Amino acid sequence: MIEADLLPLVLSELTPMTSNPSTQVQSSSSELLLHAIDLQDRCELSNRTGMDSETLKGAFLNNLFYVQGKFPALATQYDYYMALAYTVRDRLLQRWINTAATYTELGSRTVAYFSAEFLMGPHLGNNLINLGIYDQVEQGMAELGLNLDELQGQEEEPGLGNGGLGRLAACYLDSLATLDIPSLGYGIRYEFGIFDQDIRDGWQVERTDKWLSAGNPWEIARPEWSVAIKLGGHTEPYKDDQGQFRCRWVPDQVVKGIPYDTPILGYQTNTATTLRLWTAEAPESFDFKAFNSGDYLGAVYEKMISENISKVLYPNDDSSQGKKLRLTQQFFFVSCSLQDMIRILFGQHLQLENFHKKFAVQLNDTHPAISVVELMRLLVDEHHMNWDQAWSITQQTFAYTNHTLLPEALERWPIELFGTLLPRHLELIYEINQRFLDEIRIKFPDDEARMIRMSLIDETGERYVRMAHLACVGSHAINGVAALHTELLQKDVLRDFYEMYPHKFTNKTNGVTPRRFMVLSNPQLSRLITSKIGDRWIKKLDELQQLEAFVEDPGFQLEWRRIKQHSKTELATYIQTHNNITVDPDSLFDIQAKRFHEYKRQHLNLLHIVTLYNRIKANPNIDITPRTFIFGGKAAPGYFIAKLIIKLINSVGNVVNRDPDVRGRLKVVFLKDYNVKLAQRIYPAADLSEQISTAGKEASGTGNMKFALNGALTIGTLDGANVEIREEVGAENFFLFGLTTEEVYHKRVHGYSPQDYYHADPELKLAIDRIASGFFSHGDAELFQPLIDSLLHQDQYFLLADYAAYIDCQDRVSVAYQDQEKWTRMSILNAARMGKFSSDRAIEDYCREIWRIEPVNVELRQC
Repeated sequence: MIEADLLPLVLSELTPMTSNPSTQVQSSSSELLLHAIDLQDRCELSNRTGMDSETLKGAFLNNLFYVQGKFPALATQYDYYMALAYTVRDRLLQRWINTAATYTELGSRTVAYFSAEFLMGPHLGNNLINLGIYDQVEQGMAELGLNLDELQGQEEEPGLGNGGLGRLAACYLDSLATLDIPSLGYGIRYEFGIFDQDIRDGWQVERTDKWLSAGNPWEIARPEWSVAIKLGGHTEPYKDDQGQFRCRWVPDQVVKGIPYDTPILGYQTNTATTLRLWTAEAPESFDFKAFNSGDYLGAVYEKMISENISKVLYPNDDSSQGKKLRLTQQFFFVSCSLQDMIRILFGQHLQLENFHKKFAVQLNDTHPAISVVELMRLLVDEHHMNWDQAWSITQQTFAYTNHTLLPEALERWPIELFGTLLPRHLELIYEINQRFLDEIRIKFPDDEARMIRMSLIDETGERYVRMAHLACVGSHAINGVAALHTELLQKDVLRDFYEMYPHKFTNKTNGVTPRRFMVLSNPQLSRLITSKIGDRWIKKLDELQQLEAFVEDPGFQLEWRRIKQHSKTELATYIQTHNNITVDPDSLFDIQAKRFHEYKRQHLNLLHIVTLYNRIKANPNIDITPRTFIFGGKAAPGYFIAKLIIKLINSVGNVVNRDPDVRGRLKVVFLKDYNVKLAQRIYPAADLSEQISTAGKEASGTGNMKFALNGALTIGTLDGANVEIREEVGAENFFLFGLTTEEVYHKRVHGYSPQDYYHADPELKLAIDRIASGFFSHGDAELFQPLIDSLLHQDQYFLLADYAAYIDCQDRVSVAYQDQEKWTRMSILNAARMGKFSSDRAIEDYCREIWRIEPVNVELRQC
């Protein structure tokens, strides 16, 4: 509570508030503030947990005063955001503590989701939606002279992921909580996340992502649950008191893992799951003796070395030091997590033999695969369990999700590096591998080639540990993330393992949460849908099918178009502000927003842009459907070709956007620093979603789902989840082009000459020649030559083979867009038929078929 004798000081400082975030913000709403503060005096408990607008205002002021230590004359917009965040967090904590208490009392079976990435996005708006108080808070802030949108804009997004992998993990945590599934998310609290992207002279420039620099109101440190992590050193055999052979790991470095907890609340439920992220510290952060002897760097050396482990998301692993750091990161977080789970097990008075009954661990790709060996080490070495029992528990604990069809993304580590960093784990891997190879010999006698292919150790050249193989052997379930992806895993990437363990394989098509990617990011469309079919669709997404009853309703179509136009106008305003480019909201917004990689084929999209530009140059009066091409996404810092494609996009845009012949009919925009916050602007505004990866390369994709859910039509290949999206929305509502997976495979095996396509297609040749000539690079014909050479001499992702089909398909898109009534019907049907692609459905599938876990209801009790 704010004491009465301080009220005159606070209120005397209040003058009208401004929306400028750099300005000290003030207000004149003295009577409203006095009333809100009086509420605090009357009911402190309500202040922490109450959900009405008046109570929320009082709690907000209380946190501004007591947590931020500010009164309005000194408070900035960021102070107001922090005060509001703590106000919302209080309401989360009531549910979070009740959830933890319930699970502890019941000893509930729990999902542990292991992921190197959690791309959560901003927390404030999503928590307001899930608490059901968005409107109350918006009203309360308005009455205090504050704008909720501007306060949300103050939140620094946690950049703890690179793309789809981390965003999927975030969606799954949201769904786990919404479905009342006992769960924990485990990962790393990177001090610096995915880099902030700047564009200078058209090139991507990476800046440090200092997301923690101003504090994080959503997390709570748990130093009392810290764990010790061993690294390096050697092993020593010994016999225990019973005369059993044992092995002792003698490390040459020990670091401390400190957990930081963030509550993740479900939608319209009392369940709040936990995201537990680990940060690395030195057991002794300061060597006083070294400092006194004048060795000031040595005094903090252990602190610096230890903290490097959780310093940066995905350090560049081109060097041996980078490889060592990445492997260290992976081991660090899984060892911390497994030790923490054993602590929880014992804290609930459960036996270690029941570890697999208490926990179901999902490995989100190969990054956490070392956990298979670490659990064995903990059980066998630390808790003296016999091998067979430990291995049975381990296999029954883990399930493995594969997220890639790219061989280079299936992690493997050099034996020398592995043995130096994790000597005991290498010994255990050799033992696991020997037993596994014996299994292969029994099932496939005299098949030496199969044993070489399946071994956990790659011995075809430099020796490596194959982490995907380890995950397959050590898990009881293996799944792909789209029907086509799973089929290709079974036929190609993991074929040997499918033939060995067919019962382990299943498909779990990805999904996305409608809470963030509809209710929060597209509120007008969400309200329209709710006005027609009620709000059950927010938790039961397949109820969107009811919208089909309104697809021919002229009034509904008109309102659908109006909302889309509003979203496009808002994005156009953002583009004007941030890119200084004027775009027409009436034009077709053609958007490709995703991580940059050659297989995702942003440069195929560019060839279409250049082709349209060439048509205009040949005939300036040509009738052409106006389009705004919008790109967003980041390239890995060491991925030169991907960064060159970004440069080419900006170079083409600089020419096309200024050419008077174009007359505004084409615009090219690159939106820098693509992240969850920006995605929430982009998805509602898209008319056309570009999902044009080479068939057989994309595991699933989730951006395709988010675009379609918001009413965008898809142009795409039969790749990843595109196949299932097309099946659901109807072939007539999907713009399909390109080679199939089988056709790609056939061309790769029987020979493919991209130059044949180049010489046979005049429009393709002209587009490539125009880029190669230096036309888009101020006459510099060398700048884009590496990209041109790649296309003409390798073209490993078959752009030239798909070019003609893509251009023809885009021409059909242009014709369709001119009939706005038909386009609107297609848009409505795309959204209405997206029920399958909810992350709630995906989690229900995991619960039923892999984890064998049931929901646990949480009653809200006073803490």
